[in-house]
Amino acid sequence: MSYALPLQLNMDQLTFTPTPLAGAIVVQPRIFHDARGYFYESYQAKAYQANGIDATFVQDNQAYSTKGALRGLHYQVSPHAQAKLVRVTHGRVLDVIVDIRPGSPTYGQWYSVELSADNHRQLYVPHGMAHGYQVLSDTAIFNYKCDSYYHRDSEGGVRFDDPRLNITWQGDPTDFIVSEKDLAQPLFGQHRPYE
Repeated sequence: MSYALPLQLNMDQLTFTPTPLAGAIVVQPRIFHDARGYFYESYQAKAYQANGIDATFVQDNQAYSTKGALRGLHYQVSPHAQAKLVRVTHGRVLDVIVDIRPGSPTYGQWYSVELSADNHRQLYVPHGMAHGYQVLSDTAIFNYKCDSYYHRDSEGGVRFDDPRLNITWQGDPTDFIVSEKDLAQPLFGQHRPYE
């Protein structure tokens, strides 16, 4: 089963919308517009913690990619598992998460949402989710907060085109730009178990 739910864009208030995958939350920041442009708080610990995002973030990352780039699906296992708060500050991407938590009622299910510099949406990716994204615009800048540092020995991954997951990516797969590392990721069920 898969999920790709449309969300209404509400720029007037800060909203936290749970996804079908437990713990994953779409955040719509409140945007303040005037003649100069706009302003918004991209993160405020008290508000986020009150709405189920209680991670203590320790690292911010940024990636620049061109159209067709597909990064993922990645995760880290315990004790270095990572929760992430992701957003796009230039361009737009299709962001995808997969539940890899054994025993979860949504194990093996995925969810996608479009994140863009125009809609300002964020996605909170809790521990136990494999994560990836596909660039839909000519270029994109992808930003994410992590609650644990990168740890090479804790890396795990799943093939983005795994037939069991059957993720609905956009466009022609022959146009995707995928790293050799991601092309070599294992299929779902053969991936490194999430602990």
